[in-house]
Amino acid sequence: MPKHSSKKELFAWTAEVGRCLGHAHRLELIECLAQGPRPVENLAAFTGQSIANASQHLQLLRRFGCVASERRGKQIIYRLADERVLHAIAALRAIAETNVAEFRDLVRKDFLSLDDKEAVSRVELSRLIKESAVIVVDVRSNEEFAAGHLPGALNIPIAELERRLSELPKRKEIVAYCRGPYCILSFEAASRLRAHGYRVRRMQDGFPEWKAEGRKVAEGTSAH
Repeated sequence: MPKHSSKKELFAWTAEVGRCLGHAHRLELIECLAQGPRPVENLAAFTGQSIANASQHLQLLRRFGCVASERRGKQIIYRLADERVLHAIAALRAIAETNVAEFRDLVRKDFLSLDDKEAVSRVELSRLIKESAVIVVDVRSNEEFAAGHLPGALNIPIAELERRLSELPKRKEIVAYCRGPYCILSFEAASRLRAHGYRVRRMQDGFPEWKAEGRKVAEGTSAH
């Protein structure tokens, strides 16, 4: 057998991809890009990184095919290059949820303390949307909503929720969603709406997972 077999080399490259994903800042950048393309300046500001640090992380993600970029005038626009990276991150998260006590404790303390109701699965929500049985509320920013959202969703950014309650009738159940499974926005929205007497649940996961599953999405500032 050769000293360095092809199998060992393949394992080494697989490990390099794992190392690429093995950084909290890069995972946060991926979550941002899963909402839609963004310039590096926007990504840096959103994740609280310097432009230089964000650029370094993005270049590594691009090196391993997780993100792609293009120049538009003076800006470099990044986008998610392979949505399978979301499945890989979901697998890692599931392992942490099942086996890491510290992870579970953090979820219980900072997320489930706001809303511990069982979330609506994507399969169930798809059925409820077809039956016009729920009002779907996207609590992400206007920019993220315009880049892509669930069909028929109403965009009410979390900062506008209290003053726009009149747009939400209490006769129907509300399902709120945001950027991903542990995006605090949907937990906060569910807690606030329930305090005002609404029947509300969160969607399991978020918009990126809905899209990655191949489900229909809409774009633009108006719900379709």
